[in-house]
Amino acid sequence: MGGYVVVLLLVAVSYALCAAQVTSNTSSVAFLVQLATVAVILRVARVNERARRVGWVVLAVAGAAAILVWATGAQGRVLDIVLSAASAFAYLIAPAAVIAHQVRRRRVDGQSLLAAVVAYVLVGMFFAFLYNVVSLATGVPMFGESADDSLTSQLFFSFTTLTTTGYGNLIPVGAVGQTVAIAEAITGQLFLVIAVARVVAGWERPSQ
Repeated sequence: MGGYVVVLLLVAVSYALCAAQVTSNTSSVAFLVQLATVAVILRVARVNERARRVGWVVLAVAGAAAILVWATGAQGRVLDIVLSAASAFAYLIAPAAVIAHQVRRRRVDGQSLLAAVVAYVLVGMFFAFLYNVVSLATGVPMFGESADDSLTSQLFFSFTTLTTTGYGNLIPVGAVGQTVAIAEAITGQLFLVIAVARVVAGWERPSQ
């Protein structure tokens, strides 16, 4: 169970760093933590060794590029879009690896529950960065001119949409953002239904 405990801690740190950003720009430090989180997930989720090594090489190259950007102080809209898109891609690969690992395991236990929580949070963060990419690429604030268009707000909106809480204080103004929100709400519902069904069906009951 220790593997997914470490992953969950890394995800929490990554979330905290992203939630602290009051702009829509992705910080290099947060990006590096995200890469480290994905690297650990590839190991914990027991991804195929060859694919894992390729993934680690890609993550190392991306990390080196992020360090170079941070060291040189490079800035620009294109760079922000690239970093945000890379974060979204990382958070797409990570939950996919976790889910694939759990599908291969027949036994449902405490590790499975931790893995489900990790995957759920990662999906929420993936959609947050997808909103971020849309906002940066279109140049239009995700929630309109009157609302705060920071990564903090995008994370908050992502998780309230994923859980279908829907407070209504933040509403995407563009067709692309609204479409992504609909996709996230459906994903959140399907994830919970499938996860709960698997836990109920596969949990090992004590012998009579």
